[in-house]
Amino acid sequence: MKSDLTLKTITEPSREINVYHEADVIVVGGGPGGHSAAVAAARNGARTILVERYGHLGGMATGGLVILIPHMSDGSKEQQIAGLCQEWLDRLEKIPGGMVGPKREEIGSTDPAVLARWKNHFSTVVDGKIRLTWTVDPEMLKCIMNDMVEEAGVKLSLHSWGTQAIVDKGRVQGIIFESKSGRQAILGKIIIDGTGDGDLLPSAGAEFDGAIDPKLRSSMLALVFRVGNCDFKKYNEFREKDPKKAQELMGELGKAAGTFFLPIAGHRDDVVWMNNWIPGLSSTNVEDLTKLEVSVRKMMRTGFAFMRKNIPGFENSFILDTASQTGTRGSRRLVGEYIVTGDDMNSGKKHDDTIAVIPKIGPPGDNPHVHIPYRALVPAKTEGLLVAGRSFSSDKFANDMLNLIPHCCAMGEAAGTAAALAIKHGISPRKLDYRLLQNTLLKQGAALPGVELD
Repeated sequence: MKSDLTLKTITEPSREINVYHEADVIVVGGGPGGHSAAVAAARNGARTILVERYGHLGGMATGGLVILIPHMSDGSKEQQIAGLCQEWLDRLEKIPGGMVGPKREEIGSTDPAVLARWKNHFSTVVDGKIRLTWTVDPEMLKCIMNDMVEEAGVKLSLHSWGTQAIVDKGRVQGIIFESKSGRQAILGKIIIDGTGDGDLLPSAGAEFDGAIDPKLRSSMLALVFRVGNCDFKKYNEFREKDPKKAQELMGELGKAAGTFFLPIAGHRDDVVWMNNWIPGLSSTNVEDLTKLEVSVRKMMRTGFAFMRKNIPGFENSFILDTASQTGTRGSRRLVGEYIVTGDDMNSGKKHDDTIAVIPKIGPPGDNPHVHIPYRALVPAKTEGLLVAGRSFSSDKFANDMLNLIPHCCAMGEAAGTAAALAIKHGISPRKLDYRLLQNTLLKQGAALPGVELD
């Protein structure tokens, strides 16, 4: 009979932990939200340290190979998300092959020639209009994210896994992290959880919601992989010439692989990245994460063999790489001073303390913009803590639509800016004047449609 180890425990002896560093702001997690938070905090004068468990920055946008930066505009000529996310793209644009996507002057265009140029670029042409959506070279993005951190004066600690918040009387005082150097502590005035999964929330004593609807995209895990030496032009010509056959083949690909694979254009014509949706697994369960890594690699080989044999444009292709990070879409969500709901998203509810405006996803007129309030980054009770990224305070329906890479960047920039301003004024983040935060964000280049600069 198999023993039930889940009922067994051990007592870990108390021990002294070396203090590795002290800072004003500690950011845990160097993905889109955490990176933006750290850069924003440092640029606003806070002594900042960024702790990242991998050997690179960027999270899903780099290590996760989710190299599409979508929906920074809504189809009009107005841009809803800018700021640090736009800075990524401006820097990549100067690097040969660093990115591919429409220019800002093409935003909202209905010119047939412009639409034809971008029609096969995923999420760029929506309802006959150009949206600002770029595809990036993940290796170059890692480099420019390093540059931004170094230039801002952020102390960076890679290969460092933030595991626990240090709390005293309801206020976060620092974090514990693990690395090859052992178990160490960092002390700080304000902590920003940019892990995406809200890894610090339980130990910080911050209330969170982990409910996931299995029917939603955010409940699915993924392991993205890329295919090289493709002829993406040939593949698209085939889809246009015989859409019925193309659809049939994609269905057969799913059956052959055992899951849904979606080929999406990469940052160059001979590279395609393959997105996938794996249901029934949790991003906070180590057994599920292990199962994903093993099972998807099996699916990848089977599916890729089918693609080479049957899908035009992939005859001479090869598997280029698999993501170094699991594709996680949703898990713990902060219960904050305000919870963004699906009803808010559908009604277009506005807030006095809006710090990010998310472009509507559906056809014009169907869905208004979604306004994210600063209160959604602030825990209901715990002091000295903010979140940056997809763990913002939201219900499962709103979070499913509002956790893409640019959205996380915008919320991260707001969190980092707020932390620095709170420290500068010697107050708790929850007491920060939201108009001061909004004005600072606008002066930094963030886009907040409907919010006027004082």
